Amino acid sequence: MAGTHAPHLPTDITLHTASRLLEIAFDDGRVFKLPFEFLRVYSPSAEVRGHGPGQETLQFGKRDVTITALEPVGHYAVQPTFSDGHASGIYTWDYLYELGENQERFWADYLARLEAAGASRDPDDPRNAAFVMSGGPSCGHH
Repeated sequence: MAGTHAPHLPTDITLHTASRLLEIAFDDGRVFKLPFEFLRVYSPSAEVRGHGPGQETLQFGKRDVTITALEPVGHYAVQPTFSDGHASGIYTWDYLYELGENQERFWADYLARLEAAGASRDPDDPRNAAFVMSGGPSCGHH
C-alpha cells in the first residue's frame, strides 16, 4: 500500500552480557548490535528524553552499565532493566531499528554533547561530580 510504513519486526533478540551488546535481527535481514551504554543513554523514557525538544537530560557515567533483565511489552516493544536501576524505557521495534540505522551518527552526537558539557562516560570521573554540582541540564523537576 502506498504511503504506509510497514513496521519492522524482530526475528531474533540476543543479550550478549560479556560484550554488553543487544543483538537484534529484523525481518528485512538487517542485524544491529547495540551496546548497552548506547541503549541506556538513548532511553526513550521521560526521565532521559524530557517532555519535549530541548528538555533531554544528558546521561553520563554509563560506560559500564549492563542490562540485568529484558521484558517483552506486548508484541511491539521490550523494556530493559539496567544495572544502574533505570527501568522505565520502553523500546519499540521501530525505535530499536531507528537506533540501529543511525547508531554511528547518534553516538557521535552523544559524545559531542558529553564533551561540550564537560562530563564523562566513566562513572568515577571527577568531571561528572562537577557537572552535577553545576546543575547540569534539567527539566525543572526538583
